[in-house]
Amino acid sequence: MDLYLETDDDARTLAFIAEQNAISAEALETPQFEADRDTLKAMFEREDRLIVPARRGRWQFDFHRTKDNLLGLWRRLPAADEPRHDAAWETIFDFDAFCVTEGKRWIYSGAVTSPYEPTRVLVILSDGGSDQMRLLEFDTEAKAVVEGGFDTPVARAHASWIGPDEIAYFGSIDEFSVTRSGWPRVGRRLKRGMDPKDAPILFEAGPDDVQATGGIIDPLFWNGGPDEKPIEFFTVIHEIDRMSVHVRDRQGALRRLDLPDRIDVTANHRHLLWRAKSDERYPTGSLILQDFIPYSDEPLGAAGVLFSPEHGQTVTQFSLFRTWGAFIVSDMMVPKFFLIDLKKPDAQPQELPLPPALQTVGFRTLDADLTRGEEILTIIGQGFLQPYGTWRLDLTDRARLPDLVPTGVSPAYFDAQGMQSELLQATSEDGTKIPYHIVYPKTWDRGELPVLMYGYGGFGWPLAPYYSGNTGVWLEHGGAYVQAYIRGGAEFGPDWHTVAKGDGRHKAFEDFVAVSRDLVARGITKPSRIACHGGSNGGLLTAVMATRYPQDFGAIWTSVPVIDMSRFHVFPAGKAWMDEYGNPDVAEELAAMLTYSPLHNIDPAAEVTYPPIYIESSTNDDRVHPSHARRFAKRLIDAGHRPLFHEYGSGGHGGAGDTLEQAARLAMGYSFLRETIMKA
Repeated sequence: MDLYLETDDDARTLAFIAEQNAISAEALETPQFEADRDTLKAMFEREDRLIVPARRGRWQFDFHRTKDNLLGLWRRLPAADEPRHDAAWETIFDFDAFCVTEGKRWIYSGAVTSPYEPTRVLVILSDGGSDQMRLLEFDTEAKAVVEGGFDTPVARAHASWIGPDEIAYFGSIDEFSVTRSGWPRVGRRLKRGMDPKDAPILFEAGPDDVQATGGIIDPLFWNGGPDEKPIEFFTVIHEIDRMSVHVRDRQGALRRLDLPDRIDVTANHRHLLWRAKSDERYPTGSLILQDFIPYSDEPLGAAGVLFSPEHGQTVTQFSLFRTWGAFIVSDMMVPKFFLIDLKKPDAQPQELPLPPALQTVGFRTLDADLTRGEEILTIIGQGFLQPYGTWRLDLTDRARLPDLVPTGVSPAYFDAQGMQSELLQATSEDGTKIPYHIVYPKTWDRGELPVLMYGYGGFGWPLAPYYSGNTGVWLEHGGAYVQAYIRGGAEFGPDWHTVAKGDGRHKAFEDFVAVSRDLVARGITKPSRIACHGGSNGGLLTAVMATRYPQDFGAIWTSVPVIDMSRFHVFPAGKAWMDEYGNPDVAEELAAMLTYSPLHNIDPAAEVTYPPIYIESSTNDDRVHPSHARRFAKRLIDAGHRPLFHEYGSGGHGGAGDTLEQAARLAMGYSFLRETIMKA
């Protein structure tokens, strides 16, 4: 048996990784690989990139990687200055130097700003790119780690500030604090200098839940009255697609809010904004604004539907601020932006015109913590061939609907002149129309176009058009890029996801291969010229393409894949996926999963010829254990096939790392494509 590959330090595991890494390096580390790696690395380190700063107090902040600082610099600029790349940025945290001092590889993963003193933050440090996080208190004014400040154990963790000197800390620091999935279930009221295990408990979810989150909404930041207490607000993810919301009442008891359990939700001190993911109270996909009365045993207040989707529409982002709400709708992949003035009774959304030709739009607050300062949003828009730009939206003047003020545009990372993007539709096996974008290179031969298909199709995670220099490298090589909006995602609402859960999983696979076949039917390309790529659940998708539809693809590139559907739940993170895939301990559900489980559907090379397969993973991936990828490679080899396998020593599930590591990983994939579909 190959179960020894689940043990990272087994001598046989180490020997297998070393042998296979050497084989893939010899095959793929060509001179063109080196050129692509260097191109990508230089792209990641460009000094003239568009900066989208976050404001804290009298400073604006930016995280930036350079050729001399591969792990990055955190830097600041006076808030009144224009955040240009050639402005007088001042370094406040050198992560490369910090890691040298620590003797350990830490990856910057963001910062949690204190609303009580915005110059104080919790810097989030990932252990080598894994899900294990350390929260370290840093003073951005003094440009130094706070002596005696917060410094939490390395664990799956998150936190929020609940006072000037304390945080709500959720960390998987021991067996008591962790859910069956390995995520934190217990929140603690943690003060500086206190061992988290000794901190009083603030909130507990159940051990069979996925995870808990929470914090407070403080009246100090909405001009609340002297008798108003902070609102303690918590959420529990019971399963991937089921949650509950809890608040503490005046008597100190926790109260579960009367909401459906299949929703997405956000809150401020007076309102809830939630999206229905079932038809329990409102049609699926509806966006609901509801009055929120904290510290009361009374039912939730009046509710109104702000948006109810029609065919092809879905809400992609929504948020509440102190006196405004905002949300974005995708209408057949065209974004629309709406504002809600919460000071108006019976507030109704108003659509704000967007610049033309944008394929994707998102927003974030200018202030890293909006509980202080004005309500100013940064709007970010982009497209496959349109570099992302930013606009300022100032909501402080209520006299009229505000204008979007342009604040910057990214430099072009590739020459898109002569390229085009098109939205097409394929027809899946059950007759469902499956939209997909194709981005064409400048010139191509009809019927012979090398195509890289990308898909995900799971967990309700939507894909959207995006601008990327990485994709540009492939387009400049003469390849086309396809992004398929298959079921299992949520590109067209919650039902687009749920129909492909559990025993409906096959629909995601049928959708993806339908796109491949549609490309051929349109005369764009041929199967030997089509490669597919996906990671995590998308790695499962692409591995299924290899074992179920080998005749429809010329190459398979699968990254950090879920492969063994009989054992994914033996690793802690995998226990959270049973709502998505099924429970392997239930015979009927296991039988359904084994019909597509890539590990269990490998046929001998004497019976079937698979397209070339490249399997990529990370040793410290603590979300999808690398044994999935190892065992897939080993079973293929034992069956007489010749896959390429490469396991990177760090980077975790998302492939994080320094600029050289990230560039090399991408360049290996592009080298694989050149050696396969480019030569077909």
